[in-house]
Amino acid sequence: MHTKTMEGLAGASMNMKLLNTPFRVYKDAERRGDLTVMERAMGYVGEFADKAEEYQKKAEKGMEEDAKEAGEKAKTEQEDAIQKRKEQREEMEKRIAESRNGDTDTVSISEGRKAALDGKANSVQTGADNGISTGETTDAIKMEPVIYTKTGEVSKSESGTNISVSV
Repeated sequence: MHTKTMEGLAGASMNMKLLNTPFRVYKDAERRGDLTVMERAMGYVGEFADKAEEYQKKAEKGMEEDAKEAGEKAKTEQEDAIQKRKEQREEMEKRIAESRNGDTDTVSISEGRKAALDGKANSVQTGADNGISTGETTDAIKMEPVIYTKTGEVSKSESGTNISVSV
């Protein structure tokens, strides 16, 4: 809030409160029939009302300045947001251009793996002709499970071992 706005609101409020005292004196003098006191009290009431009006105008000017500053601030924030979007768009276009230039990594799959993958994908189609017999692809796909030791060496399990558990 702008200082002019705060000062205007506080001044107007205070003068409206101060206006009550001479108005109460006016009413008391009216009951008694004292015209000179009534005139003097109304003079004070008028002065306080004028001061309250001046402070009200000051508060309005302060609010206009606040609105003007808020508009300018919003405009600069909007310009900043537009600039950020432009920078992000340029960065994205730069990334796209780099990816199109061929500076990216490529993946190559060996012929043996391609055949294994094709065999896996076409395992439902047993009569598919992809250059390899179905026996070779099933051998390539079927692998025995491997167990590793703590040292990282392959431990072969004996298939003839009988394990019995008694409870």
